[in-house]
Amino acid sequence: MSERDRKIRVAISIGDYNGVGIEVILKTLQEKEITEFFTPVIFASTKLLSFQKDRLKFDRINFQGIQDASQVVDGKINVVNLWKDQIDVHFGKVTKEAGEHAYQSLKAASQSVIDGFTDVLVTAPINKDNIQSEEFHFPGHTEYLGEVWGGKPLMFLVSEKLRVGLVTQHIPIKDIARNINHKSVYAKIQQIHKSLVEDYAISKPKIAVLGLNPHAGDNGLLGSEEKEIITPVIERCINENQLVFGPYSADSFFNPSNLDAFDAVLAMYHDQGLVAFKTISFDEGVNYTAGLKFVRTSPDHGVAYDIAGKGIANEESFKEAIFSAIELYKNRNEYQELTKNVLQHIPLKLEKGDNKE
Repeated sequence: MSERDRKIRVAISIGDYNGVGIEVILKTLQEKEITEFFTPVIFASTKLLSFQKDRLKFDRINFQGIQDASQVVDGKINVVNLWKDQIDVHFGKVTKEAGEHAYQSLKAASQSVIDGFTDVLVTAPINKDNIQSEEFHFPGHTEYLGEVWGGKPLMFLVSEKLRVGLVTQHIPIKDIARNINHKSVYAKIQQIHKSLVEDYAISKPKIAVLGLNPHAGDNGLLGSEEKEIITPVIERCINENQLVFGPYSADSFFNPSNLDAFDAVLAMYHDQGLVAFKTISFDEGVNYTAGLKFVRTSPDHGVAYDIAGKGIANEESFKEAIFSAIELYKNRNEYQELTKNVLQHIPLKLEKGDNKE
């Protein structure tokens, strides 16, 4: 089988194994026909996954244990054995060991995409505290992948109903306003526009931009960022022939008519965009890190310690993350094929008697 014909290989990092990550992974992969659509490559150990598989009574799942990502077997649920020892799982508990293993899984999975052994990365949730170390000193997956993969990552929450990008991501509320400037707002609009064109095949995307302050500043009464920063950036984008609108008041924007009218929304900070997104699209929402060389997605929920080990976690968001990654990968490749060498000079074949000068 040629590289072009083989199924897409999905690298999967397990996140914090004391949370619901492995549970939603296994629930997604328990369907017998799942490997007809893609080849899963999980970075963990067969011992750890078998322990959770047995707890869930998923007898139909069979693992293909391998020692390195270069040994992937297509059509099987591959497990790259990163650890040999038995791991003690403490559901719902924050442990240093779980954070260390979460990082090892993420590091190996992301490297496998760089090396070309896998095609896309889907990450199960991490605990942003216990994963911190001398090697991992990032607020989350988004920032880590921006460094190891290169690029300017955009946290893009997507679902069938809504797509939301953020100007500022994982920073304290007190630091938000000083990070809202012409450069940051313009850059995020361009990232969203580029992703919608290249990743979602939308030729003329319509982007809504929210204001920072209540009621979008009320013409300067409740803050000046809209008049001094956001509106001028929107006008610049319009002058560059992009369909960008706003700034809109965040408290009244997320209604059905607006959601139908726009292809994406740019929020100024994390909770401004994500509270609405998770309310509207929680079970099917996907976190897509746009702006990178490779495709990475994840479910839009966290480790959920409160229900870990109970077998009640909903896998729909993780399943959507996998199939979204596959679709994004295909869309990107198709875009690259369509735009490759479009301006390449094609020499004309001259007929006898034509002027050759």
